[in-house]
Amino acid sequence: MVVGKRSLEQRLKEGTVIVGEGYLFEMERRGYLQAGSFVPEVALEHPDVLKQTYRDFMNAGSDVVLAFTYNAHREKMRIIGKEHLLEPLNRSAIRLAKEVAKEHPIEEALVAGNISNTNIFDPEDPAAKEKVRGMFAEMIKWCKEEGVDFINGETFYYHEEAVIALEEIQKQELPAVITLGLMGENILRDGYTVEESCKILSEKGALVVGMNCFRGPDTMQPYLERITQEVEGFVGGLPIPYRTTEEHPTFFNLPDGGCSCSLPTETTFPTSLDPLYHNRYELAEWAKQAQNSGVQYIGLCCGASPAMIRAVAEATGNETINSKYSPNMEKHFLFGKDKTLKNHNLDYRTKA
Repeated sequence: MVVGKRSLEQRLKEGTVIVGEGYLFEMERRGYLQAGSFVPEVALEHPDVLKQTYRDFMNAGSDVVLAFTYNAHREKMRIIGKEHLLEPLNRSAIRLAKEVAKEHPIEEALVAGNISNTNIFDPEDPAAKEKVRGMFAEMIKWCKEEGVDFINGETFYYHEEAVIALEEIQKQELPAVITLGLMGENILRDGYTVEESCKILSEKGALVVGMNCFRGPDTMQPYLERITQEVEGFVGGLPIPYRTTEEHPTFFNLPDGGCSCSLPTETTFPTSLDPLYHNRYELAEWAKQAQNSGVQYIGLCCGASPAMIRAVAEATGNETINSKYSPNMEKHFLFGKDKTLKNHNLDYRTKA
C-alpha cells in the first residue's frame, strides 16, 4: 500500500535514512561519463541511462533520489566549453529524479538537489567567494523551481565554502544536508576540524551535517564518531567503498601493490581502484557500526554500486524493493544445502 510522502526530517526522526550516491563513478563505469572532467553530461545526452541508474539505486534501498548535478556548476561547464548547457543540464537531472522517485511502490522517494565543492574557492580572495556564492545561488534557485525536497551540499573541503552553501540554501527556504570531504591532512583546508565545522553548520541550521567521499569506512568512521559527540542534530556519513588506511586515508593516493602494469595516471585514482574495493559484507558491517554510533543519514559515495547500497540498507534494518534478489546460496550447485542437490557436486566443492 502506498503511503504519504514524509519529509527528510520526519524520516530521520523515525529511523535511519539510506542515501545512494556514487553516480559519478557509476556513470563512468557504465561508459557514459568521462573520467577527469567528471561532468554529468549524461543528464542531457543519455537521460534514459541516468534514469535507469536512479532507479537501480532507489530499488536497492535508497530513500533519496539525488539529482546528478555534482560538478554541473558554472566553473566545470566553462572548463569543458559548454556553459550554455548549464541550466538545461541541471533541470533535466532534477526532472528525471522526480520521475523515478514517483515510481517507488511503497512511499515516494525524496528528491534532493545537489551542489558541491567548486574547486575555485579561495579563503584569501573575496571575489572568488562571491563567484562561488553566485554559482550556488543559481543552482539552488533551479532546484527550488523544480520542486526538490531538500538540497544536498557535499564534498566541501573548506569550512567557509560549506557555510556559503548553507546560507544560499537557507535563502530559498529549503532543508540542507551539508557534508564535508576530509583530505589526507585530517583537517579542512582553512584550519577547522570536521567536528568544529559540523557543529557550527548544525548550529547555523543545517538539518544534517557530516562527511562524504574521499575516505573509506575505516578512515571516516573515527571522525563520524567525533561529530556525533559534538553535534546535537542529525549526522550523515557516506564513505567511498575502498580500503583506505591510516597511511593512505583517502583514495587520491591509494596504492595497489599487486598491479603488474604501468598505470596511465600517477596513482590508482580514479580509474584503477577496482582491486581496492571493500566487499558488500564489510560495508554492511560499517553501516551497522555507523548506525550504532549515532549516524542516521547513511550511504556510500564514489564507487558505490546498487548491490553495495542494498547491503547497507539491509544491515541497518531496511527491506528494499530488490531485497528479493539478495544472495541466497541454498540452491547453488556447489555450495547449496538444498536436499535435492547432487551429492557428487557438493562433495567436489572443496576442489573446485
